[in-house]
Amino acid sequence: MRTRLDCTTCGACCTNPEENRAEGFLYYVEVDRSCSLLYRPDLRKRYVVEDPEGIPHLRMDPAQRCSALVGKLGKRVRCSIYEHRPRGCRLVEAGSLRCLQARQERGIS
Repeated sequence: MRTRLDCTTCGACCTNPEENRAEGFLYYVEVDRSCSLLYRPDLRKRYVVEDPEGIPHLRMDPAQRCSALVGKLGKRVRCSIYEHRPRGCRLVEAGSLRCLQARQERGIS
């Protein structure tokens, strides 16, 4: 059973997980080639970065949060590219195992 959670008061899934960083994975959410974000030059320049193989990913800030996330984790957040977010973001569901793991890792109850 999934817990009903409000994503606008969280943002934990928009942060590169500790296990990724520990293993040296600096790129978190891949932006698939069909994503509208890639076809908006203004948004692509600001929110997309390519890995060494040329695969586009969402840009992370120095704290390893998605650069499109606005607000304070666990308080009030929003996605500034919500309608253009990539498939990986669309797959995360509030209350899912991945959601709950991200919340726990970030200390958000």
